[in-house]
Amino acid sequence: MDIVIGSEIKKIASGLKVIAIEADVSNAHTPDTLWQEISMETRRIADTYTLPEINKRPGIAATRMAYKTLGQDPNRYRPSSEALCRRAVKGMELYRINALVDIINLISLRSGYSIGGFDSDRIAGNSLVLGVGHEGEDFNAIGRGALNIHNLPVYRDDTGGIGTPTSDEERTKLTCDTRHLLICINIYGEELSPDETISYTRTLLEKYCNARNITVTTYH
Repeated sequence: MDIVIGSEIKKIASGLKVIAIEADVSNAHTPDTLWQEISMETRRIADTYTLPEINKRPGIAATRMAYKTLGQDPNRYRPSSEALCRRAVKGMELYRINALVDIINLISLRSGYSIGGFDSDRIAGNSLVLGVGHEGEDFNAIGRGALNIHNLPVYRDDTGGIGTPTSDEERTKLTCDTRHLLICINIYGEELSPDETISYTRTLLEKYCNARNITVTTYH
């Protein structure tokens, strides 16, 4: 899968790095051992940050700034990493979905980065373009329904939008039937180093989803 960062995004986020990780996987319901790791991380977040401090984390702050620069309100459409951290600090348990989704949430909590997770077999075409959402553009967000992605960064395949830092699209979502994975780690501002983020992701995917044929590509 090739990823193209469009000129509109490069203009407002010149330091953006996108780490694309592809793998063959065996997805399943979230095992208790993974959920224990997630619970430990949510406790660490709750012990480390207050609510007003969460959006000061470098990865979250930079993503919010990209939203503002594009003309979108990050308090109305929070980046997913911020939303996860806020749940943790409020003492609210995260939703338990499946192993792949919950791995991505764990990485997002640890790193502060909003991460897109896609079933590659459901992506139309062989490339994604990261651009800006349009007024009235169709986007059926997972668990949210119709989402206004106007002035949000959005990944599009040959059919349309599949992912934003706020939410991914139902059409390409990860399920227990997913066998081919694409993860896009969006680093608008660096917190956890890219190498550490990649290593952590690989470890979790191999441990809980029997990941094979893992490839990593970084786009600027």
